Amino acid sequence: PNDVRKQADEAKARFAHIDGDHLTMLNVYHAFKQNHEDNHWCYTNFVNYRSLKSADNVRTQLGRIMDRFNLKRSSTEFTSPDYYINIRKALVSGFFMQVAHLEKTGHYLTIKDNQIVQLHPSTCLDHKPEWVLYNEFVLTTKNYIRTVTDIKPEWLLTIAPQYYELPSLPDGEAKRQLMRIYQRMENKRNTQK
Repeated sequence: PNDVRKQADEAKARFAHIDGDHLTMLNVYHAFKQNHEDNHWCYTNFVNYRSLKSADNVRTQLGRIMDRFNLKRSSTEFTSPDYYINIRKALVSGFFMQVAHLEKTGHYLTIKDNQIVQLHPSTCLDHKPEWVLYNEFVLTTKNYIRTVTDIKPEWLLTIAPQYYELPSLPDGEAKRQLMRIYQRMENKRNTQK
């Protein structure tokens, strides 16, 4: 029914993050934990209890693995202004191959294979960021990218420099912009010497 769909949309909007879907899901997870993993809270907020419990279990397992190998945990405090920026950078380090650029024509183009794609209608983004990272490439009647987050192109050059070697990129707007950013970064490095 329409009123239930409206309630679900309102619940989704409460958790929406301006920078995208990954951070929206993180907001849902934080709220789930703050509400003591309550099943009824999940029901009233239209989120899947088992999925959140599964995410929590994976987080616990990763913590145990880090402890077993004496790896230092380095988390940014939730209250820090860098919290969401650092999460987005961490996403880039894992999904640097899944990036698309908004072209002047208004459509997105995946960076390496030049696939024309659109943001999936389920995204919480209410704008079209120039650079996005995505989890899924969905083929229906159109090519969609789903679970999308706004990123900074500078991060691509610093976090995954081998993958974003400029000669290996296809010609186009994205390559030209990355070349300008790379040149700025080089100039800055040279002036600091």
